[in-house]
Amino acid sequence: MTNLPPLVAPFRGERYSATASLTTLLAPPYDVISESDRAQLAALDEHNIVHVMLPEAGAEADRYRHAATLLAAWRRAGVLVRDPEPAVYVLAQDFALPSGGRRTRIGMFAAVSAEPYETRRVRPHEKTHAGPKADRLALLRATGTNVESIFLLAPDPDRALAAALAEVATRPPAARGQMGDVRIKLWTVTGDAAARLAELAGRLPLYIADGHHRYETAAAYAREHPGADRVLALIVSATDPGLTILPTYRVVFGSGRDPAKLVVQWRRWFDVGRVAPCADRVERLAELGRDRTACIVAFPGSYDVSLVLRPDAPLAEEEGLGKSPAVRSLDVARIEALVVQRLLTAGSATPSLVYTPDPHTAFESVRKRGAAAAVLMNPTKVQQVFAVADAGDVMPPKSTYFVPKVPSGLVLRPVM
Repeated sequence: MTNLPPLVAPFRGERYSATASLTTLLAPPYDVISESDRAQLAALDEHNIVHVMLPEAGAEADRYRHAATLLAAWRRAGVLVRDPEPAVYVLAQDFALPSGGRRTRIGMFAAVSAEPYETRRVRPHEKTHAGPKADRLALLRATGTNVESIFLLAPDPDRALAAALAEVATRPPAARGQMGDVRIKLWTVTGDAAARLAELAGRLPLYIADGHHRYETAAAYAREHPGADRVLALIVSATDPGLTILPTYRVVFGSGRDPAKLVVQWRRWFDVGRVAPCADRVERLAELGRDRTACIVAFPGSYDVSLVLRPDAPLAEEEGLGKSPAVRSLDVARIEALVVQRLLTAGSATPSLVYTPDPHTAFESVRKRGAAAAVLMNPTKVQQVFAVADAGDVMPPKSTYFVPKVPSGLVLRPVM
């Protein structure tokens, strides 16, 4: 398509004036906050962003109007202050891995064009649902402000964006904070340097990592309000050393699942082995899955089996694997269809399925909390996310778990 605006642009951000107390003002994305989480965040500070992002009001009140009223009051009181010139905002998040090590992910907040997927400049990989979009659109209509950011990935094949962001992150930051155990630093970049970062970030199509509902909400709002066509986004280079996707392990509850009978079924597709009691399950899984789809299924009684896809596995006849080759080749699609679904339908009791990115939690659920089984798999790779999006397909639910979550409240603004 011709005559499209620049994909990525600097913007005049709106930020908390109390930079020394940012830790009490931040929150994770709205869709990972439980009711108890919200209550804890709200109690931290009367100006915590959760009050606007997930507004509450009396039974007769419009909670979205209440959010707009709060936002206006904070602006009048100087709690939120608009920056004087357009900028991009570089974010570094230092975080712990489940293994105990630490990484730092670096990205930049910018204003991204909110446009139909048909332009192919922003590419999704998830199916969305009407309810969350209606909720976020009502908030956007009331406030006219993005109070939280979506999360996008830039291909960055020459690592130019990653290198430029890393250079900014060597300077003294403009603000610091913490969200949980994630240590946060923020830098403001203006002028020609901001334009250059925006250009590097927008050279190629961007891929949604998290925030599909909010992106589609922004695009819907842009159709209603021509000119209000930007969405606040954190853009991270796909080559950033801190970019991390964790696997989402499946934990199945429900009695009556016979491991021996399940193993017989699984031999149709997998080479089946036992995992030594002393073996590190995550390390063993990485070894088994280096060249083939693999998973480990933990059963009660420390009976753990490894499943490694056979080269001659009859996958062509399995309709549940997905439509496109990009999806059908995913570990998560194969394991969901061939392993998890067999577990769910094998027992006498109605099953329930729980997800966790923590291997310790998965194993503890089986060893000590009565779960029937836990399924461990390797993480989805960034290039696989790109391939599915490029194919115009969607991944199975819970295919990716990007960490850490993008903090809400550091920077507010686009719609433009």
